[in-house]
Amino acid sequence: MGQITTVGLDIAKSVFQVHGVDAAGEVILKRKLTRARVVPFFEKLERCFIGIEACATSHYWARELRRLGHDVRLMPPSYVKPYVKRQKNDSADAEAICEAVTRPSMRYVEVKTPEQQSVMVLHRTRAMLMRQRIQLSNAIRAHMAEFGLIAPVGREGLQRLIGIVHDEQDNRVPTEARICLQIHPASRTRSRASFASSGSPT
Repeated sequence: MGQITTVGLDIAKSVFQVHGVDAAGEVILKRKLTRARVVPFFEKLERCFIGIEACATSHYWARELRRLGHDVRLMPPSYVKPYVKRQKNDSADAEAICEAVTRPSMRYVEVKTPEQQSVMVLHRTRAMLMRQRIQLSNAIRAHMAEFGLIAPVGREGLQRLIGIVHDEQDNRVPTEARICLQIHPASRTRSRASFASSGSPT
């Protein structure tokens, strides 16, 4: 049996599939690994060429395997797909990855550092919070409109509606609706922001 020179690694949340071949392209290894056994397995393996699809957690695994001395390359899934020879499953995917990574024309994805990924997390989190803020703001406007309470578009208009929600003396909003709107995340956030900007204690 020859030495494993190239590995296709199909990563997942729990069970990983390994497909290894020798220098002549003969299949040497087909094996499933649990997440906890991935690093110990590759620690014992001689330095080899490893292909992984660029997907969730792939940059982490690429860094971990490079730390062990392996030459790891990430590839766009769309570039790997043409090499799947039979019905799609973990074993077929690992085999396709193993073949694709050796193609001279293959284009690879640069492995990101933790710092680079942190910047991506920052941008994605900000985008998510922006979407949530818009959704919450629209929900408050829609609920208040049911009672004929309309405000101009923009932050000041929304703040006006939130002021009505927190004004217990304003009987235009029924008690049941007021209770629900007062615990609305956007309502609480805007209320705290209003207090802070006015210098009043929270």
